Amino acid sequence: MERRQISALAHADHPVAAPLSDGSVARLLERALPAEGRVLDLGCAEATWLSRALRQRPALRADGVDIDAATVAQARLRLADEGLDDRITLHAQDAGEFPADGGYDLVLCVGAAHAFGGLLPTLRAVRRHLAPGGAALVGDGFWERDPDQRCLDAGFRSDDYTDLATTVETITADGWTPTYGHISTIEEWDDYEWSWTGSLSRWALEHDCSPEGATALEAAAEHRTAWLRGYRGTLGFLTVLLRATPGS
Repeated sequence: MERRQISALAHADHPVAAPLSDGSVARLLERALPAEGRVLDLGCAEATWLSRALRQRPALRADGVDIDAATVAQARLRLADEGLDDRITLHAQDAGEFPADGGYDLVLCVGAAHAFGGLLPTLRAVRRHLAPGGAALVGDGFWERDPDQRCLDAGFRSDDYTDLATTVETITADGWTPTYGHISTIEEWDDYEWSWTGSLSRWALEHDCSPEGATALEAAAEHRTAWLRGYRGTLGFLTVLLRATPGS
């Protein structure tokens, strides 16, 4: 079973692929969305951010990009059922290779910085797509505290992230001005992780006679251990609304 398939199954009960509650997503979108124009989501997965954005702003049009063709195909069917398919186009391709036309009023990349190789490469990719005066909504990890050996044993490196203040300073030094932000709470993290491991475990138990079911159950157990014994309370998540600093 491929990693992307495991991720798709694990997000069945939490389609926003980040530790954010429905209320936090709604609040961030309310702050970020223009009244009209174009929105782009880099690493859109099931296009959950975009579908919510279009329902909040009827004059918007959107594009979403994700490398997982199966997830994109499912998202297209769901958007058609919701009557949103005439206002959104999904592209099954590498987000880093999506052509830039500098014409989007809002660019989102929340929880997909790994696709670009980290925070700064993500910000560079976002900038290429933004129209003058546009905004970016970016979400990525940071260290709530220095990672201990248990966290590193869970698969992280100490230089994967920096602390919150340094993360924000890195963003501003790259020519961005934060205009709003949200730091995920421990409750949001716990709901996300229980949903991730629970959705995957449920699917595995329903397919317990198949090799895929055994693989999924093992993946859920490994992830749960890494979370509870490794990065819980150490890994944080920041979602920040940005505009380009004048002269940058």
